[in-house]
Amino acid sequence: MSQKPDWLAPHGRPWTRGEVRCVYDNPWIRVTEETALAPTGQPALYGVVSFKNRALAVLPLHDDGSVVLVGQQRLPLGDYSWEIPEGGGPMAEDPLDGAKRELLEETGLAASEWREVLRMQLSNSVTDEVAVGFLALGLAQAAEPEGDGTEDLAVVRVPFREALDAAMAGHIQDSLTVAMLLRGYHMAREGLLPDALARGMIG
Repeated sequence: MSQKPDWLAPHGRPWTRGEVRCVYDNPWIRVTEETALAPTGQPALYGVVSFKNRALAVLPLHDDGSVVLVGQQRLPLGDYSWEIPEGGGPMAEDPLDGAKRELLEETGLAASEWREVLRMQLSNSVTDEVAVGFLALGLAQAAEPEGDGTEDLAVVRVPFREALDAAMAGHIQDSLTVAMLLRGYHMAREGLLPDALARGMIG
């Protein structure tokens, strides 16, 4: 990992945390209301959504530069979403183990090579959810896709550049998918992937 540049150093005072009250709790999330002092000294009432699992994302790349995407209906925005394989893993679990499980469950694929390539904070003004992104290479079909009881999944294999262009055009809007496609493109351009794979991705 490269050294952090000086301009990334924080400035000012941190938030001062106060009394915390749980207002909602289920097996996946906890919502709290907290009295706090802002870095400016101004009192604030803050709502925070805490996730009980770590978000995991997998960018599965075949040797020819194609990528595997999963399509499904999503409830919160009431729309259909094309995404890379994603899911949640317990905080105590090795993120890589969870990523391998999500890839297998959603696509039936197993990978011979794994690289952690991205860490993200998702909507950090209202939630503490964090995500880890992995690149999966050396793909082979190991099983049939098998989502959980609420998932009706479609699986497609498309040229990486088509998926990236769809994301840049706004047809793919899932944040982890957009970020991981851009990360994959950055790696291909910066010589961080095998030459043949990078050429197949960039097109």
